[in-house]
Amino acid sequence: MADEETEAELREQFTEAFEGADYPVSNPMDLVPALPDGPGTRFEAGDVSFTAMELSTKLSGVQDFPYDDVDTLVEDLLEGLKEKDML
Repeated sequence: MADEETEAELREQFTEAFEGADYPVSNPMDLVPALPDGPGTRFEAGDVSFTAMELSTKLSGVQDFPYDDVDTLVEDLLEGLKEKDML
């Protein structure tokens, strides 16, 4: 499992990557235009590394769209990673 520092780094990266999305977002495709490298945008912290596409695929069952703001989205992403033992 990842430590608090890894989680904090991912929180910062997710927030930076997704804060430019046009909220509310109703599905993962609504987030793609905000990503600097599109679906290939990579998130890395500690021993954890995955692309936005991998994140979307692995967390498809735990995300609760629509999201009205970046903070709620990021919180769900982090909880989903923990639930799937990816963090």
